[in-house]
Amino acid sequence: MELAASIPNAQFVPLDGNIHAPWLGDTDSVLEAISDFLGDPYVPKNNRLLLTVLFTDIVGSSQHALKLGDLRWQDLLERHNELVRRELTRFEGREIDAAGDGFFATFGRPAKAVQCACAISDVGHEVGLAIRVGLHVGECEVGEEVVRGITVHIGARVMANAKGGEILVTNTVKDKVVDSGIRFQDRGTYELKGIPGEWRLFAVEQTACA
Repeated sequence: MELAASIPNAQFVPLDGNIHAPWLGDTDSVLEAISDFLGDPYVPKNNRLLLTVLFTDIVGSSQHALKLGDLRWQDLLERHNELVRRELTRFEGREIDAAGDGFFATFGRPAKAVQCACAISDVGHEVGLAIRVGLHVGECEVGEEVVRGITVHIGARVMANAKGGEILVTNTVKDKVVDSGIRFQDRGTYELKGIPGEWRLFAVEQTACA
């Protein structure tokens, strides 16, 4: 109690169990309580969560760089990144990686992910870039700084099949947002590199995202 009294805004949080050493037993509960107090959400190691993954890529980035030159291309890329991050925040997405000229993000709600994809595509038009986007939903292994698993690989492969300005999703995503009012066009079946079987993909009708 004396220690708690010396910590501003300290809270008493009872936890289940009878093990008093914080490094034994259900350590995730202890770490989660500490992280909540510090305002930094704790993500348990090797936690599996159902997530929607979103991948983006700028089409023809090398040609843009050659046409604009390094400095102007870098300025445009930074503007693109700023706008994409704005949309990720607006639609409750979590940026996982931003390598080169593309983004990898996750969402808890599939409809939010599709709406964010539409907004990112619009951002591309605003700055004169064609952005392709791919989405898939499934269980992912979530660590403190990484998200991995077959769902992630499928999302990346779906994006690779999209054209400039196109948003492609798997049938799983389409089924998850059936009541959202978002409309899709059937793009047929694809073989995704390194992924077994054939996958039916759908393009988002962006006018339905407004």
